[in-house]
Amino acid sequence: MKQFIKLGVLCLARKTFDHRAALDIYQKRKEELKAIADVEWVICEPLVIEVEDAEVAANQLDSSQVDGVIIISGTFHLGHLALTIDKIVAKPILLWAFNELPYDGGKIRLNAVCGLNLNASNLYKSGNDTYHTIIGDSVDHDWIDAIRIKAAVEHARLGLLGHHAHGFFNLGIDELRLFKDLGILIDQYPLAAIWDRKVSDTTINQCLEDIKEQFDVSTLSKDTLEKVARLTGSMKDFVDEHKLTGLAIRCWPEFAERYGISPCAAMSVLQSQGYILGCEGDVEGTLTMIAAKAIGAQTPFLADLSQVNVEENYALMWHCGVAPCNLWDGSCNCSLDTYFAGGKGVTADFVLKAGPINCFRMDSARGKTRVYMAAGEALHMEKLLRGTYAKVRFEKHIEQALNQVIDTGVAHHVVMVYGEFRKPFDIYSKIMGFETIK
Repeated sequence: MKQFIKLGVLCLARKTFDHRAALDIYQKRKEELKAIADVEWVICEPLVIEVEDAEVAANQLDSSQVDGVIIISGTFHLGHLALTIDKIVAKPILLWAFNELPYDGGKIRLNAVCGLNLNASNLYKSGNDTYHTIIGDSVDHDWIDAIRIKAAVEHARLGLLGHHAHGFFNLGIDELRLFKDLGILIDQYPLAAIWDRKVSDTTINQCLEDIKEQFDVSTLSKDTLEKVARLTGSMKDFVDEHKLTGLAIRCWPEFAERYGISPCAAMSVLQSQGYILGCEGDVEGTLTMIAAKAIGAQTPFLADLSQVNVEENYALMWHCGVAPCNLWDGSCNCSLDTYFAGGKGVTADFVLKAGPINCFRMDSARGKTRVYMAAGEALHMEKLLRGTYAKVRFEKHIEQALNQVIDTGVAHHVVMVYGEFRKPFDIYSKIMGFETIK
């Protein structure tokens, strides 16, 4: 399921062109729009021809609190119309022009593309850079997904447990800048809110069953395994109780020292169940996972660009053992281990599945918000080390890909997902006025 949104749609026309044909096309397109999942449509039924029509439509959309507006150029039309919609509704706009109809011996029938050009020019010259355009018979689903990202981020309830990890200054955030740029406030909680939480025996036993079903736990003591199960239940109950969309967690050094284990294994289990959990207190990384999930990316997770092989052109996207366990390659031994923090760093250990991947990060630096994006292929590899990892060959040569991250100061965590989702992120960046690094 994608992020649910509400979109408005209206069709502009002028009676000096074939407005009846435009209306027929509009009726067909409306039915196609209604078939799109996870969207509530606010449809302005009559053609919008005069300024008064635009005012009525705009007030309908504004009172309905839509997340975005699709302005269709059914034919050429008055330039006032789209500007009126923009002034009253003030939401991201998709300008959509129908394809020109075959000539019937007279003048051009729709001239819709020219109408779109008029609207784009007016919006641009009035200072609106957030519009997007499409010409054709079908709506732009990537724009719709970009609106899903915007809505998901703005409506997210994001928690921060503790702070960013010790010394990870590049993961620090300016909370009021985040509110200004993204419309989100952060709920902060102490680490003890998880450590001291009471968990029922029923919950612990269910978590134990889930863990044993997924992992080889033969190297763990009974006490350590119970701590993993208890922590899994505690984190799950905490997120559910506070109705958090995502939770960024300061997972070290205090967890191992004071609770007795690190939370990596528990996070792997919960992320495979759809929970959004960011390690090392990475708020922007967690926000990026929320954004990716909003457009259908399944179980996004944080990874480090950890090992680079320039000669063979690949990087190891690794982390200490927190990737969602449903992304296991299905062939290596999927296990829990205690290889760091003096035996208290309980982590998931497995190779991630092969397949096409994207990497993203919403990242702030020098007063700007940037969106980093890259694409590649996770390749098959043997299980050679601890943690969760994938051998990735990027579209760009790895030396170029690495230098791009380093030269622009992108934080050392990126969100990795399976599939192709760059276009919605690109459109979202334009809507928000963010810089893109790609």
